[in-house]
Amino acid sequence: MHHHFLRFSFALLAALVIPLACHAQVQLPEGFHKLDLTVDGVARGGFVYAPTAAKEKPTPVVFVFHGHGGNAMQIGRSIPMYKLWPEAISVYLQGLNTPGRLTDPEGKKPGWQHGAGAEGDRDLKLFDAVMANLKENYKVDAKRIFSTGHSNGGGFTYLLWETRPDVLCAVAPSAAASARLADRAFKPKPCMHIAGTQDPLVKYTWKEMAMAKVKQINQCETEGKPWAKDCTLFPSKVGAPFVAFIHQGTHKFPEEAPALIAKFFKEQAAAVK
Repeated sequence: MHHHFLRFSFALLAALVIPLACHAQVQLPEGFHKLDLTVDGVARGGFVYAPTAAKEKPTPVVFVFHGHGGNAMQIGRSIPMYKLWPEAISVYLQGLNTPGRLTDPEGKKPGWQHGAGAEGDRDLKLFDAVMANLKENYKVDAKRIFSTGHSNGGGFTYLLWETRPDVLCAVAPSAAASARLADRAFKPKPCMHIAGTQDPLVKYTWKEMAMAKVKQINQCETEGKPWAKDCTLFPSKVGAPFVAFIHQGTHKFPEEAPALIAKFFKEQAAAVK
C-alpha cells in the first residue's frame, strides 16, 4: 500500500512539474518568437530572434542548424547569434527524426537531410518556407543571408551552399565534411570551416579534404595569413575568402567559435557590394 502511495505521489508530482517546466521554456528572451509553419503537410518550427529595426530597414539573416540529436533551443544557447550580432535576424530551426550517416541508423533522433533529394527535400523546402515567412514579416537584406551549423547542421549548411548558392552570402560549417564538394558544381562563396584535429566522429582527414576543395572552389591563394587565434585566412581572387579555424579539440563545438563566426559573417556582410 505504502509503495503504491509513493508511486502515485511521484506520478502526481511529475504530472504537475512537467507542464510547468515546459511552460517555463516558453518564456523566450526579448526579441524572440516561436516559429510554426506547415511544410508539405508536416508541422515544422523553431525560434526566430528579430531586432525591432528589422521592420523598418534591410536586416541580415543568420540561420543556425543543430547537430544530429540536437534541438533548436540548445543550438540557440551554443551559438547565441542574437547576442553576438543583435542587429541581424537569427533563426534556430528544429530538425525531424532522420537516419544518421555516422550514428543513429534507425533515425530515432532529429537531424537534417544529407543530400539533395533525400527525405523528400523536406529541409530545403523548410529553408525556402522560412525565407518566404521572414520576407513577409520583415525587411530582409536579401544580399546578406548566412548559414552556420554544427556536425549534421554543418553538413546541411554545405547542402544549402550547393543548392541555394544565390540565396546565401557566406557559410560557416563546423565539425562537418561534404562528399558532394568533390563532384558537384559549387559556386565560390565566402566560407569559414571549424575543424577539431581530435574529432573521433568526423575524421580530421575528411575535413582536410573538404577544406582543400573549398579553397580550390573559391580560387584562394595558397598562402594564408593569421586572422584570429587558431584561424588562417586564405584570400580569394573572386571575393570568396576562406577561413580555416583548426582547433586541437574533439567533435565538441569550441566555446570561442560563435564569436569568430559572427566576426566572419560581419566582415562578409561589409564586403557585399
